Amino acid sequence: MALDQDLLGSNEPAPFEVVNPNGQGNLVLVCDHASNRVPASLNSLGLTEQELASHIGWDPGAARVARKLAAHFDAPLLLSNYSRLVIDCNRWPSDSESIPDISGGIVIPGNTGLTEQEGDCRRQLLFEPYQMAVATLLTRPTQQPRLLLSIHSFASSLGGIDRPWSIGVCYRHNVELAQRWIEVIKDRIRESTIGNLPGGAGKLVGDNQPYEIEADCDYTIPVQGESRGIPSIMLELRQDEIEDEKGVLEWSDIIAESWLTL
Repeated sequence: MALDQDLLGSNEPAPFEVVNPNGQGNLVLVCDHASNRVPASLNSLGLTEQELASHIGWDPGAARVARKLAAHFDAPLLLSNYSRLVIDCNRWPSDSESIPDISGGIVIPGNTGLTEQEGDCRRQLLFEPYQMAVATLLTRPTQQPRLLLSIHSFASSLGGIDRPWSIGVCYRHNVELAQRWIEVIKDRIRESTIGNLPGGAGKLVGDNQPYEIEADCDYTIPVQGESRGIPSIMLELRQDEIEDEKGVLEWSDIIAESWLTL
């Protein structure tokens, strides 16, 4: 197990990637679970490629949608560069899900029996730089952003329970904004190619579904956005809706067009 400076090799990416850092749009986008990469020193955490490629390792499709939105809005975007299984950039380090022993019923061998020093190493080298970069984007001297928008994706079923929503608008304090956006997204779905497909008109928009933002476990929105008084919304897209380029483009267009009409 790697310790201290040996966690990341000299040829490995930084903890995060910034896209369009000087964007002039009035949003800041983040993607906390953009990658399923694991530092080479951690030997894939003892998992198979298939396991790391599944929803336990990252949010499939979320980064692709986030990149499209950054271009739509001319907005800065921050993406995590390592798997949520190494350390979850949207969890308090004190939370049991920050570095999980088990995820989705799968034991994570590389996280079993982790020492305090090893956990601190991941926090200091991956979690803290990512969150510091979020703070930097939100405190740029140009203007306070109108919105912190966090892009995630979710599995179509979990624990044997189907999750029928195509997209979810998740929020805590910004109720009026979220409710308006939900209604506009519904309108855009009806007008879109997606809405014209068989069953398209029945696509559901989740209201704080499939997740609610919880201050005692979620980190990015409560700490970085809400504590600064910045309106903050998390969008959750169902992974089977954005598994190809067509779905990514369609949903990116719906999100962008709906936001621009608010």
